[in-house]
Amino acid sequence: MLARDVIQRVREIQIRTGRQVADVLAGQYVSVFKGRGIEFDEVRPYIPGDDVRTIDWNVTARMGEPFVKRYVEERQLTLMLMADVSASQDFGSGSRSKREATAELCALLAFSANYNDDKVGLTLFHGRIEQYIPARKGQRHSLRVVREVLTHGTGEAPEETAIPTGRRRWLPFGRRRPWTRSARQSTRIAGAMEFLMSVTSRKTVCFVVSDFLDSGYLQAMQSASRKHDVIAVLMTDPRELQVPDVGLVNLADLETGNCRQVDTGSSAFREFVAKSARDRIARLEREFLASKIDFIAIDASQSVVDPLIRFFRMRERRMRR
Repeated sequence: MLARDVIQRVREIQIRTGRQVADVLAGQYVSVFKGRGIEFDEVRPYIPGDDVRTIDWNVTARMGEPFVKRYVEERQLTLMLMADVSASQDFGSGSRSKREATAELCALLAFSANYNDDKVGLTLFHGRIEQYIPARKGQRHSLRVVREVLTHGTGEAPEETAIPTGRRRWLPFGRRRPWTRSARQSTRIAGAMEFLMSVTSRKTVCFVVSDFLDSGYLQAMQSASRKHDVIAVLMTDPRELQVPDVGLVNLADLETGNCRQVDTGSSAFREFVAKSARDRIARLEREFLASKIDFIAIDASQSVVDPLIRFFRMRERRMRR
């Protein structure tokens, strides 16, 4: 049984994002993400004006009059949400952490997919794959996705997840493991991409939501993007971009556990942190652009809707070219 405050948080996200999906995102979602192509639907009698190339000559010969093949777009998609739940995602200097902003983003995407009758799956990862939820339809399933992002590592009872047949080599990664701080400190995005390629045989739309405090993952993401539609979502916090002047403080790196005392009163130090953060974001954007992977940067203290809308509009303009 979930704690009352967790249920309340999930409901708050559902209420807050539900109207945004219905009013703003659902239409843009369906216009940006297309199905895998067209599939045969039926044959029907020829009507003057029909393209003669669609005539089904076998049926026409049997029936003695022309019939044409009718095709429809195969609209249904599979959306895979890959959420980084490493220790650094728990950081938040404002009203919510990067993890909570990630949960709201996942809710927006999951409810948009549900609105359009698409399947949604979830993979939680850090230094290893922590939990995998196969893609399914339905609002209850979408709510479970949001709940898992929010509650992972909070002491809730683990829930076993079956691994698809034929993927037994991933068995150690396919179950939710008891949380320990040491296990959750690091981030390994390359392993998450390898897992995605292992468990999905059909093309998916994959959002990788992380702060990307990792290295050596670009090649794995490039490999995954050749089969799937991969979108990189960078989740940041304002204090990662700008350090306030509060004098001498002890800073701890949640990923490595290293501690260091710094003088935030030094303007040179604050400028160094700000420039390093700006350069890192610019580098990530260049690398993903060169790899033909879409990139979204989200400030966890701000709305997650606006960057998502800008992304959808950018994709739509690009498709029209």
